[in-house]
Amino acid sequence: MTETAAKPAKAKKPQPKPIHPPYSVMIPAALNALKERTGSSRQAILRYIVANYKINDVKKSGVRLNMALKKMVASGALSQVKGTGASGSFKLPKEGGAAAPKKPAKKTPKAKKPAVKKSPVKKPAPKKAIKKSPKKAAKKVGKKPAPKKAKK
Repeated sequence: MTETAAKPAKAKKPQPKPIHPPYSVMIPAALNALKERTGSSRQAILRYIVANYKINDVKKSGVRLNMALKKMVASGALSQVKGTGASGSFKLPKEGGAAAPKKPAKKTPKAKKPAVKKSPVKKPAPKKAIKKSPKKAAKKVGKKPAPKKAKK
């Protein structure tokens, strides 16, 4: 019988504190600097943040930016002009601080009309008689038309 030796637990290294400010500060700074009328895209915001702040891991910063954008839109600190989630264009809300998140419009229920009952038995349409030329009818049956008589 073999016994598994208990491995000593590895001590985790404490994560170094980031040099840059939190994303909730960097995103509004990027939007103010970019000054796009129709809002700035996620890619443009990420490009600005990487260029102007010391980011340790550029690959992870995209994921963290996505999470920060979604949180800020949900809280009302940002307004999303186009798209859903972390895609589309983002703007800072107009004056007055945080904008209230959009609420879907309430739909008033319409009064239902009573269903009109249809007759259960449906009559078939009358068939039309098909006129056939005598030559075509004879061809189908296999008979030859009568030969014409010669005139004297």
